Amino acid sequence: MSPQNMFANLGSILASLMFIRAMFQQYFPHQLQNFLEKYSQRLMVFFYPYIQIRFNEFTGERLTRSEAYSAIENYLSSTTSMQAKRLKAEIGKNNQSLVLSMDDHEEVGDEFKGVRLWWASGKDGVRPQTTLFNPAPDEKRYYRLTFHKKYRDLIIGPYLNHVLKEGKAIKVRNRQRKLYTNYGSYWSHVVFEHPATFQTLAMEPEKKQEIINDLDAFSKAEEFYARIGRAWKRGYLLYGPPGTGKSTMIAAMANHLGYDIYDLELTAVRDNTELRRLLIETSSKSIIVIEDIDCSLDLTGQRRKKKKGKKESGEEEKEPKKKEEKEENENKSSQVTLSGLLNFIDGLWSACGGERLVVFTTNYVEKLDPALIRKGRMDKHIELSFCKFEAFKVLAKNYHKLEYHRWFPKISELFEEADMTPADVAEHLMPKSISGEATLCLESLIQGLEKAIEEAKLKAEVEAKKIEESAKNEAKEEDK
Repeated sequence: MSPQNMFANLGSILASLMFIRAMFQQYFPHQLQNFLEKYSQRLMVFFYPYIQIRFNEFTGERLTRSEAYSAIENYLSSTTSMQAKRLKAEIGKNNQSLVLSMDDHEEVGDEFKGVRLWWASGKDGVRPQTTLFNPAPDEKRYYRLTFHKKYRDLIIGPYLNHVLKEGKAIKVRNRQRKLYTNYGSYWSHVVFEHPATFQTLAMEPEKKQEIINDLDAFSKAEEFYARIGRAWKRGYLLYGPPGTGKSTMIAAMANHLGYDIYDLELTAVRDNTELRRLLIETSSKSIIVIEDIDCSLDLTGQRRKKKKGKKESGEEEKEPKKKEEKEENENKSSQVTLSGLLNFIDGLWSACGGERLVVFTTNYVEKLDPALIRKGRMDKHIELSFCKFEAFKVLAKNYHKLEYHRWFPKISELFEEADMTPADVAEHLMPKSISGEATLCLESLIQGLEKAIEEAKLKAEVEAKKIEESAKNEAKEEDK
């Protein structure tokens, strides 16, 4: 038989098969079709020794993106650039690099403990149902894993766990970290690009290392928290005078751990229910921050008392419109209570998710309710006080790359007596000219320290005089 006749016969056979298939689907009952399909697949098991697992991009009724799909996508991005012939490219971290992944209908191989397996990407062309509030893509993408059936236990267990773990780790390394803020009960975000690190933080080295060790121990303690039956979270209370670096400390913590930051504005939260909703929507590997918590709300459990005065009969409100506006503004104000905030920190809902830090900052720790900052809620209290000589040396190295200067001994002596915040020290060290002469900046700092010492002495003298006068007045009253 000539090749021409062979291809003609093959075409006729294929056309006949397609016709028979169309007739079968059109006229045979669906029950019979399902029956034949069911047992034909069972028959194929005896001849086809491979198992296939499909991972869809979207799962659930709300078509939320599958975490398993994302982890597999990140895992395969590290191997596809070497094997796949068709790739997709996306902007990665800091908009400075490309992240490659294999294109649709592409296949790559992988190996695990000597076992060969294959990953293929695909998509379904069926358009899923979409809604106004939950739009879905036109095509459903998926990954399909194929492996020999005799390695079922190895692949389904250790291998897939390895893929998910590595995929999540790659996502953390490549992702753009975010800074969130709340508008009512909804979060919005920008890219987090704060440059602060513990290396540039003005703090005594011993105290700094203690905080770093604590953070590292927490980030690796998932099994420990599960074993002792506690939610994987930790509270930090940062307190001290204004300008001592509390916000900078939070940025350094986020950069050190690679966490997102959720900056929670309590005054924008209407009630405890909205506060709970915000907590649920936070992700793992994050820091939830409430800055100046003593100023955010009245968290003593007491509500503002309304002034009630007895009015004579016949007296009427002179300005009813202003009164109505005032009452309306009071109703719109936040109704978050101390109990609601405590449940937010360590209640049942706080266990939703894991690997989270809760950080409070305050200038006046004595104003806070003891129940709010006890151990178990705010586990570690960190006082950020005035700048001392060791912290100054960090700032001098940051601003002027100075390891030593002839003015350092004098500055060290002045720091023993002067109280100056790191923010004020940094302002003196900030170059005031193009040349950025370090000596001029250090001399400015010396003048500032000397002035601070003089002001502290004058303040102490005034306080002493007030105490002396008060004592004299009390003595006169006793004599009378």
